[in-house]
Amino acid sequence: MVTSHGEVALAAPHPAAVEAGRAVVAAGGNTIDAALAAAAALAVVYPHQCSVGGDLIAVVRPPGGTPRAVLSAGAAAAAIDLGGAASMPFGGPLTVTVPGVVAGWAAVGDLGARLGWDRWLGPAVALARDGVPVSAGLARAIRDGREVIDADPGLTAVLADAGQGGPLIQPALARTLTALVGDWRTFYAGDLAHRLADGLRRLGSPLTTADLAAHRAEVVAPLTARAHGADWAAAPPPSQGATFLAIVGSRRLLADARRAQVARDARLGDPRTGPVDLPGLLLRDDRPVVAPPAGPPASGDTVAVAAVGSDGTAVCLIQSVFQRFGAGLLEPETGIVLHNRGSMFRLDPAHPARLAPGVRPPHTLCPTVAVAGDTVLALGCQGGRAQPWILAQLAADAVRGNDPAAVVSRPRWIIDSGEPPTLVLEPGAPGAEGLTATAQSLGLPVSTTNGPHDGAGHVQLARLRGTELAAASDPRADGIAAVF
Repeated sequence: MVTSHGEVALAAPHPAAVEAGRAVVAAGGNTIDAALAAAAALAVVYPHQCSVGGDLIAVVRPPGGTPRAVLSAGAAAAAIDLGGAASMPFGGPLTVTVPGVVAGWAAVGDLGARLGWDRWLGPAVALARDGVPVSAGLARAIRDGREVIDADPGLTAVLADAGQGGPLIQPALARTLTALVGDWRTFYAGDLAHRLADGLRRLGSPLTTADLAAHRAEVVAPLTARAHGADWAAAPPPSQGATFLAIVGSRRLLADARRAQVARDARLGDPRTGPVDLPGLLLRDDRPVVAPPAGPPASGDTVAVAAVGSDGTAVCLIQSVFQRFGAGLLEPETGIVLHNRGSMFRLDPAHPARLAPGVRPPHTLCPTVAVAGDTVLALGCQGGRAQPWILAQLAADAVRGNDPAAVVSRPRWIIDSGEPPTLVLEPGAPGAEGLTATAQSLGLPVSTTNGPHDGAGHVQLARLRGTELAAASDPRADGIAAVF
């Protein structure tokens, strides 16, 4: 844990991201600038978890103001056609939806950043151009994802040296980021959009320049709930923020998490396809729900950035490629790793998450901000569809002032999204005996890991309590926390 009476507290899963935030604060930036610089750096150093070819969802609280949710989740191509397939593929070109990260950065910046794209992306450009040592987390991803990497020439070319102990150098990505500094809109309606669309076509994706140009980040009111003496804000659908809010104050967390998991898998979709059953997602009715077949497992999918300022500004920003290395595709001309968010679509025409042109898939990203008197908290994590119950286990202690480092590092549990769903316990998880009994009553198999593991999430926490700033980064990842 890091505590101080400084100006900005920041936590992220890689040291280079925190150092990027430190640099922009030193240059006169504020909390929002620091979060954006950290996010851009992560899009370079953590290609297995995030990219400018992925999506972004955030919750931002301006100083003394009302939190806002930023939804920059991309849609399926207008010409999407699976040719009669029985289910969505887990990877490959047909799972690539429009990347929302870049428009998301712009929308977050519009909520009160002091600086601009040159400062936000400056550290990231240098990291891509000059190279960065491969972190332990990326090295594991390269080792475990070797089959995916070897199947794609773009990934192979970029990661070959990195997988042999060399630095990660990405000159094409450096050029892409430099173009964004000049005008971020080029990603959606300019030279970069045309080059990306051409590359996507060569890879077999139906996404076009028209699909890219149609993308807009949404800035909307978040969903809210009262729990643990705090007001919690989370993003609305197609994010699973409602699932977190349904359980954050639960006194029987495992049982309610399982109910919320089933409700989410059955009810979460894009409001563009029709009304989303918010009361059902929030567990405010007792109507029975039949659990649909599980979607694809998520591994190494996400990064969270948590930042809080001494003025009460808070940012929890999450960006993602969904599965490890996303769709398993790196477009060589732009250096962009492409996400596979489309794999979360359902082909059942009656399902709220049904595949359709211009529709967004359901999203695992679940950033949260809480306010309780003189306490402001930003809390988010990697963890795929387990994010709501990961965060709910920590929420009370995080907002009540417990040591942040102890909160993010202690053993915990998840319900995974496999078939069948399983309660997975880390050794020493509090209440393991009771959790096991509850799982058995719910028909959930139980397994115990050998120690802390990535599936239990990489939590990032930043907090202002009175005049004291604090931050902590989950030891399961490669990150650090700092107060500038």
